[in-house]
Amino acid sequence: MDIVLNYADHYVLTPYVYPNTWQEDDPLRQVISLLLVTNIGGYLLYLSTATISYHFIFDKRLMEHQQFLQNQVRLEILYTLKSVPLMSLPTVVLFFIEVRGHSKLYDDVGTSRLNWLFVLTSVATFILFTDMCIYWIHRFLHHRSIYKYIHKDHHKWKVPTPFASHAFHPLDGFLQSCPYHIYPFLFPLHKYTYLALFVFVNIWTVSIHDANYKVPGILKPVVNGSAHHTDHHLFYNYNYGQFFTLWDRIGGSFRNPSAFEGKGPLEEMLKAKHSSPNGQVKNGHYMNGHVSDVKIGKKD
Repeated sequence: MDIVLNYADHYVLTPYVYPNTWQEDDPLRQVISLLLVTNIGGYLLYLSTATISYHFIFDKRLMEHQQFLQNQVRLEILYTLKSVPLMSLPTVVLFFIEVRGHSKLYDDVGTSRLNWLFVLTSVATFILFTDMCIYWIHRFLHHRSIYKYIHKDHHKWKVPTPFASHAFHPLDGFLQSCPYHIYPFLFPLHKYTYLALFVFVNIWTVSIHDANYKVPGILKPVVNGSAHHTDHHLFYNYNYGQFFTLWDRIGGSFRNPSAFEGKGPLEEMLKAKHSSPNGQVKNGHYMNGHVSDVKIGKKD
């Protein structure tokens, strides 16, 4: 994050915001600057990525689904805009510790092929490490004693749009992002690689809410995509994973996506419309007997 902070200082904050007498390495200034950068950057990344996904990828026919809320897109956006500033508070604490030089982030890759190989390896270990941690954090948030206080808000979007990707309770959002921030305190990581990965995980979070279920056949058993996460929103205690299905399989929470079996929310809705004279659904069950929006099982 010190890379972003240095650019912000050089091009905006030092010449236009702060007095010349306030040193760039002053701790209070760094905290204030990190709050500004984190909130503005977070809003821009969320709104730009989710907007592009919503207009060009998301299938808007899903907005006719029985469990799609009235004004849901607006509600998702407003919820996120309110949550981001609160999420940023503990996040900035970690960023501040990092900026003060207490992490294992490094600048110079060097010219050796082995050094570049280590950078590539660290990308893989970052994704594997965070995938494992997020699985268990996410599953913990579904525990019956915690769910209704923290994670339930995110599940009000039973048929989510890309704008639901960051619509979390602030504590929920921070806890699920913790592995991304903790990794560079435990393992060496190149600073620009870390920044690129930070952008990537935000884009991925949007992508698993975009209702685009197309995945190359060879990757279907491995990658936790939008089809898996859609079933998580509908059925609650399945497919907690972030990137892969590995930990769901280990933890016994894997569910083959209904969309892969031709029984996803869009397919069921279209079948119901075709078979029902007025294209309506009733009491959470589609008129043709298919059910896609009932709760299955108990929460952990």
